[in-house]
Amino acid sequence: MAQDAAADATPPSLGGVTVSDTAIDESGYKVDEAASPKYTAPLLNTAKTVIVVPSQVIRESGSTTFAEALRTVPGITFGAGEGGNPQGDRPFIRGFDAQGSTYIDGVRSIGGQSREIFAIEQIEVVKGGDSTMGGRGSAGGSLNLVSKMPHLGTSILGDFSYGTDDYKRATVDANYQVSDTAAIRVNGMWHDADVAGRDVVNYNRWGISPSAALGLGTSTRAFINYYHLQSDDMPDPGIPFERPGNATYVKTADQLKIGPADVDRDTFYGLKNRDFRKTNVDELFLRAEHDLSDRIKVRATAKYANVKQSYIITQPDDSQGNVVNGLVWRRANTRWSNVDSMVGQFDVSGTFDTGGIEHSFSVGAEASWEQSKRGTFNVNTNTSAAASARCSVANQAAYNCTSLTNPNPNDPWQNVQINGSVLPVARNAISAKTEATTYAIYALDTITITDQLLLNVGIRQDWYNTVQTTIPATAAAPVLEKKDNFLNYQAGLIFKPMSNGSIYVSYAKSTTPPGSLVGEGQEGNAIALTTLNALKAEQTKSYEIGTKWSFMDDAFGLSAAAFRTETKNARTTGADLLPQYVGERRIQGFEVGFNGKPLPFWSIFGGYTYMDSEITDVGNVLTAATLVNLGKPFPNTPKHSFTAWTTFDIAQRFQIGGGAIYNSKQYAGFSNVVFADGSNNTVVRSIDGYWRFDATASATLTDNVSVRVNVQNLTNKKYYDRTYSTHFATVAPGRSAFATLSLKY
Repeated sequence: MAQDAAADATPPSLGGVTVSDTAIDESGYKVDEAASPKYTAPLLNTAKTVIVVPSQVIRESGSTTFAEALRTVPGITFGAGEGGNPQGDRPFIRGFDAQGSTYIDGVRSIGGQSREIFAIEQIEVVKGGDSTMGGRGSAGGSLNLVSKMPHLGTSILGDFSYGTDDYKRATVDANYQVSDTAAIRVNGMWHDADVAGRDVVNYNRWGISPSAALGLGTSTRAFINYYHLQSDDMPDPGIPFERPGNATYVKTADQLKIGPADVDRDTFYGLKNRDFRKTNVDELFLRAEHDLSDRIKVRATAKYANVKQSYIITQPDDSQGNVVNGLVWRRANTRWSNVDSMVGQFDVSGTFDTGGIEHSFSVGAEASWEQSKRGTFNVNTNTSAAASARCSVANQAAYNCTSLTNPNPNDPWQNVQINGSVLPVARNAISAKTEATTYAIYALDTITITDQLLLNVGIRQDWYNTVQTTIPATAAAPVLEKKDNFLNYQAGLIFKPMSNGSIYVSYAKSTTPPGSLVGEGQEGNAIALTTLNALKAEQTKSYEIGTKWSFMDDAFGLSAAAFRTETKNARTTGADLLPQYVGERRIQGFEVGFNGKPLPFWSIFGGYTYMDSEITDVGNVLTAATLVNLGKPFPNTPKHSFTAWTTFDIAQRFQIGGGAIYNSKQYAGFSNVVFADGSNNTVVRSIDGYWRFDATASATLTDNVSVRVNVQNLTNKKYYDRTYSTHFATVAPGRSAFATLSLKY
């Protein structure tokens, strides 16, 4: 995939992405190659579903964050959290949590954060088992963000946006060619905005990413990139689920279906004088490449990252039995965390022939160290009170409980301790630390057996060790260590009936070991003393059959695939109420995708995904508590998902377009309840399906000046886009509009 960098007529490349002499990639909606050399063939000849969200779609849709950009991809949803990372990025791909399978420039990105895209060129989405490419996790797929790097040529682009709900944003992308083979690039961003339809909620952040490159256009190249992002937000606590009183269930059906409470969209349960969320991200990235020949390239990568997050978030807790009485317990979720990671990678990629059979290969090794330190804040909300008393008169007077329909975010809450003293909110000492080390080797190859028959194969061996420490460690909470090693592999056979099309079948095995999120998310296999010796890694098998076609002189692409993913060793609960690792899950479905230009003036990007998910085995202990999940779908996994973003160019100076997003019903969780007559029944928490529409229009005023207007959620639809299993759902923003002035040199 690497270009011959020494050829004068060929632009230099960075990890497979060909850079141009302008700061903006206007190549369109269709991207034919991924950035990593681990993709040993163009996407047309890769036996799995890979969707690349290009910079043009990101810009035209007005996306400013990782989550907003991914809304253009069907089959991806985002979940909410309770602790760990309740407000940050928690994507689900084909029903599986991909928080731990997110990468930047091929390096795993950990820590609770909400990623920006001001310094991102494109986002690569892999669907299906991907552990052979990235290591642990990746059961449903993975996400890779490709950074903007220096290139030859001098250019600058400034975007300045202003809109409703006090929306203000400015970005700059400046590239300067220092010499014939060197360049520097600086990307910067400042963003401050409220959220349409949501009282109080505000997002404020800024970031900068300077980078430099040496040896551009030669056989030896080096890149260095620093990234800093800092945010200070008023977080959105969402809307509580409805809930009958704890002791007053009334049998109306075998299933009690519950959704978010029926309140106004702007209802806010947080406290302005207490709640906050701050993040600080620093990353230093180094990469060196050398072309050993016109067919073989070596590459070395090193990265250090530090992610800090701290928050006090009011969770509108429905679990205390008060919502039915028109009250909401203001549960305070608090946390601070400091996450460090260091990664080193070395790989060799290129092509060679054996007996007339061509190989396009990538082999490499990786070593990483990750550490998470965390604690809480000294917030007291009188949780010592029994659940039935959480919304007592005294707790309402202390503003620890509030009205369901008319909460006041300006309530003068005070941090009253058990002894009656009032203390300032402060950070408690460290209470836990998690470390993980990984060593891995891998090899991937695309074998061209004939012009019509290709074989994608890959294998990766990981040695993984994780240590969890409670501080101070005690006999009841000792230092816990778990070592594991696992082999993952993939194989795909591609048949090319024509040069512009392919038909493939593929298989992949993925492994998700205990502690894979390093304490920074919702762990299905969290390490605990009672289960340490019995812990097992989840094993996932992915099957896929599909076809890909390129039309209109490679300007337009169509794809279709049917898939099935099976997971074993999923966590269940035994008769002793301890976790067992015997459960099984299954998801199957199909999807279609489209991207590019069907006509010279028409661009389109999107697709449709059907996902039929089911928990097929809950273990050997069949009680009402375990059986409640048997046969149920996965959380955050809509059966139907559709996205489309399209634009039309008019007279080479104007453009109109828009987008549509559809997700059917998503389930939050299932629980067992006993009705007044003693019968067991199921409580089903879910959010309804929704359609959302966006619109855009732009005009090129001169060669250097253009303006674009974006309207998001055009119909002002009230819908929910994230859920947490038992407590709350997050309401999406209402209608908003903003204009962007672009200045280009």
